[in-house]
Amino acid sequence: MSRTVITFGTFDVFHVGHLRVIERAAELGDRLVVGVSADELNLRKKGREPVFSQAERLAIVAALKPVDAVFVEESLELKRHYITEHAADVLVMGDDWAGRFDEFEDICEVVYLPRTPAISTTALIEKISASA
Repeated sequence: MSRTVITFGTFDVFHVGHLRVIERAAELGDRLVVGVSADELNLRKKGREPVFSQAERLAIVAALKPVDAVFVEESLELKRHYITEHAADVLVMGDDWAGRFDEFEDICEVVYLPRTPAISTTALIEKISASA
């Protein structure tokens, strides 16, 4: 029986930390579905627009070998809907979200993966801005 894994992220200024979480998530099942935060969601969540547009971020994530499907995550409040809509058996999130999605353990396994050390999209954006 196949296992579907779902994960979510903004995936702005794509870096090795993003790649590692996607690779590790894919190892937990047979099919990986990735929700990419909508531009509006990112603005509400982080207080800034992404560097790369929603369409660009969707294209980047969809092109990755471990990814079987991508979709736009419109709202954090719709996580349960996305999990059931994609028939996910496993929800994978970074450990910076540890405990925040335990409420979904009634419909799927919830796994929090350690973040790649010393990698941060915000830090990368700041570094790039400082050298410009």
